[in-house]
Amino acid sequence: MSVAQSFYEEHLSTLEQACEAVRDRGHWTPYPEIPSGKIYGETAKADGAAAYQAALNQHFALLGPDAIGTTGVEVSPYTGELGISYDQYESGALVAAAKAALPAWRDAGPQARTGVCIEILKRLNQRSFEIGNATMHTTGQGFAMAFQAGGPHAQDRALEAVATAWLQTSNIPTSSTWNKPQGKHDPLVMSKRYHIVPKGVGLVVACSTFPTWNTYPGMFASLVTGNPVIIKPHSQAVLPVAITVQVCQQVLEEAGFDPKLVLLAPEGNEVGIAQELATHPDVKVIDYTGGNNFGDWLSDNAKQATIYKEQAGVNTVLIDSVTNMKATAQNLAFALSLYSGQMCTTPQAVLIPKNGIKTDQGQMSFDQVAEFLCNTIKKFLSDPDRAAGVLGSIPNPATVQRLDQAAGLGEVLLESETHPVPGFEGSVYRTPLVLKVSGDDAAWQQEQFGPISFLVEVEDTEQGLKLISEAVASKGAITFGVYSTNDQVLDNAEQVAIEQGVALSCNLDGGVFVNQAAAFSDFHCTGNNPAANASLTDAAFVAGRFAVVQSRRHV
Repeated sequence: MSVAQSFYEEHLSTLEQACEAVRDRGHWTPYPEIPSGKIYGETAKADGAAAYQAALNQHFALLGPDAIGTTGVEVSPYTGELGISYDQYESGALVAAAKAALPAWRDAGPQARTGVCIEILKRLNQRSFEIGNATMHTTGQGFAMAFQAGGPHAQDRALEAVATAWLQTSNIPTSSTWNKPQGKHDPLVMSKRYHIVPKGVGLVVACSTFPTWNTYPGMFASLVTGNPVIIKPHSQAVLPVAITVQVCQQVLEEAGFDPKLVLLAPEGNEVGIAQELATHPDVKVIDYTGGNNFGDWLSDNAKQATIYKEQAGVNTVLIDSVTNMKATAQNLAFALSLYSGQMCTTPQAVLIPKNGIKTDQGQMSFDQVAEFLCNTIKKFLSDPDRAAGVLGSIPNPATVQRLDQAAGLGEVLLESETHPVPGFEGSVYRTPLVLKVSGDDAAWQQEQFGPISFLVEVEDTEQGLKLISEAVASKGAITFGVYSTNDQVLDNAEQVAIEQGVALSCNLDGGVFVNQAAAFSDFHCTGNNPAANASLTDAAFVAGRFAVVQSRRHV
């Protein structure tokens, strides 16, 4: 038995459970999200921190073609420059190396590829604390969020992609016998073979905010379907991806495959390698998360590739009426604050009828609702340790500049404040800016990335739904939330969600937040509005990564 086949046998139970979870869409996870020593080992936290520290001010060595230089410009918003350097490569050499590794990986078959991928995930899970530290210091997330989003939650999404790709490829037989009766004559009999053939080299263009969570689904979907993968990380968030590539290369080599099936393509402040890779004729699959400018460029220029992309959008919440105003405000305060509004699922605009809403505290006017929500946000973030953990520290100066300039977009209801991050001298966090605008104001109808929130005064619930429908249709959205005690309003909101292709959450006032998307249960994006042309991780997300090539012969 080959090493790859032994990995498959070892992880078969995990694969079967993952496939069942994909079919049932219930709650299931093999990778615990709690950073507990009882789960990961008593020394896991210290070991992970030590591994992160050991990487600083060093060269991070990975396998690849001949290097043409080094780069490294990562800066932690908590501690300053990381001082890590990475080899740089010529784009054509990267593609050639990946292409050379393809045939053996293709011919190994779905079982071997799937076994290797789940082994990779097992080892990534064992390094979750290290990846958590790397994610924290490159993205600015608080550690708890960085551990979860960079580690177990990203691994969950990866395994979901593996299971989805396995289901799509394993349903295709390797061979069949075709026997067509011919009456008095001998039947026509043919032997047929079916080959899963990858499309070619895959490219993943990673983002700065969630360098693993947004990278893993496309990467693992491509690997299981036979495609080698080149990852172009964001220059600010290389380390979490580099650790990932290191683990991939180690497992691939152990299994007898060319470790250059997974390659890193870093660059510094200069730009260009993503464009060169994306338009290379041998790059056939591209996964992208980021702004509209490069996403639109990909669509216009990377004509040879199938592109799966997630771009900017305008996420909204409509408040019609609530059963528990305090719980509703607490839920929204967390949703608006988490990671300083830098999640692709964060609600940006909260639409409220100008005549107010019915609540358990009686009828509340627009201004009363706004004041209640702003006060709840202030109270929630009044503890510096909790605020720093929830908000994190913003690493991108452009986001800070956008926040500073946003006060002119409406009437300021809650000013953004700057506070020091406890335990990190010189590091700061920024609290959310909350603005009041009217329904016809253009400011809330385009993405304002960062901790910038709009309370939008609309005529009534009907107009609010109409404006949300129009915003999703023109700008796109990943999430849409509604609060109402009226079932008809909820049904109307669901109809808007169906027509415009956006995920809907109703009356969230507990421990589930509109920002969150659970692997194996929630489809992240629908692929049916301008914010994204793909969904994590449905069958369509993997089907375009391979073809079935048949051969037939007379028996």
